[in-house]
Amino acid sequence: MLYYARGSKTDIITERDTWTALREVFDSMGPRRRVLAIPPDYTRLNSYAGPITGMINDYFGSCLTDVMPALGTHSPMTDEQIASMYDGVQPGKIRVHDWRNDVVTVGTVPAEYVNEVSEGRVSYTWPAQVNKLLLDPTFDLILSIGQVVPHEVIGMANYTKNIFVGVGGAEGINKSHFLGASYGMERIMGRAKTPVRDVLEYARTHFIPKLPIVYILTVRAKDEATGELVTRGLFIGDDFECFEKASALSLETNFIMVDKEIQKCVVYLDPAEFKSTWLGNKAIYRTRMALADGAELLVLAPALKEFGEDPEIDRLIRKYGYKGTPHTLEATAANEDLQNNLSASAHLIHGSSEGRFKITYCPGPGMAREEIESVGFAWGDLDEILRRYPTDRMRDGWNTMPDGEEVYYISNPALGLWAYPDRFKD
Repeated sequence: MLYYARGSKTDIITERDTWTALREVFDSMGPRRRVLAIPPDYTRLNSYAGPITGMINDYFGSCLTDVMPALGTHSPMTDEQIASMYDGVQPGKIRVHDWRNDVVTVGTVPAEYVNEVSEGRVSYTWPAQVNKLLLDPTFDLILSIGQVVPHEVIGMANYTKNIFVGVGGAEGINKSHFLGASYGMERIMGRAKTPVRDVLEYARTHFIPKLPIVYILTVRAKDEATGELVTRGLFIGDDFECFEKASALSLETNFIMVDKEIQKCVVYLDPAEFKSTWLGNKAIYRTRMALADGAELLVLAPALKEFGEDPEIDRLIRKYGYKGTPHTLEATAANEDLQNNLSASAHLIHGSSEGRFKITYCPGPGMAREEIESVGFAWGDLDEILRRYPTDRMRDGWNTMPDGEEVYYISNPALGLWAYPDRFKD
């Protein structure tokens, strides 16, 4: 059922509009005894899910008993991040998702189905795993909150991904990531219906149809007039229609087609959001379809301090590096540690240029040149690059530097997907 749908490429949905929409939807549902909210974590700070979680807290009060950030395999949020993102939510309501130990397998997607939707690329079973808290029968409403935006693993982020990956288990997360990587990012990004989404929809309809989950989905973009992030769309519902409408608007809003291939791309990683290549490599896979052969991608990462958000994934990245699909698949076939962590294998594929363009990472003091180069990236001096490309004086899109060099600048790779039409495979 679709409870609410509003949005367009030019719409601006204000805080008051959002609160009014939520109140009308919740009023229509009738009283609830116990509510669980599942917002994204701090890595999705720009999603507007934080303020929405605060509004949910204001509406339901003590009936909102639990708020579980959808960490996936990310590091748990700090107290400061929780207070900043979920302003007004009592700390005692916050629950930490343990993706290794607190999950229950609610069903298994058959290997035959996975093989069919992946066109033969993957043929394993897929465990549908969720945090055990979701199965508590005393919850009569579960609110899954998040932003729909192009995504490298599943095509479009959020909806059931927030459930089966955001608060899912290690095996399900690993296998879903590897399924997407095996099928191919260029065939997935920007699409609502993909093999990974098909598998998650199978799990939703077969294994958790009775869970009282309602999805609250935003579409966000920068307003050209003000440069501020605004909400372009708000969609609330309990089935695929809600996600499909949000995806259609996100594709229109967040998918940027460039008029020519990019030879030099400068991407800035906000220190508040990007501290690892696990997250920061959005700079790579969100731009790869816009980059020319032989192009250079400069990733400015002042807060970079690690490769993986999880210690084991960090170790695997350091061990195997970003060396392309053939090398990663061979390493996975030959090494048990990668076989046991397929999301790391998928990430190594996502973070490689496949030798097609040069990736230069420019970290701050948190990571040494030797570390950057050891995983297969080129290293750049951040201060020197910032002097040449002063991001505070550059605008998103094409810029012509004083010496005549033309560069394409992206201030936040999490907000979109960039492509040159000839490289976007339909």
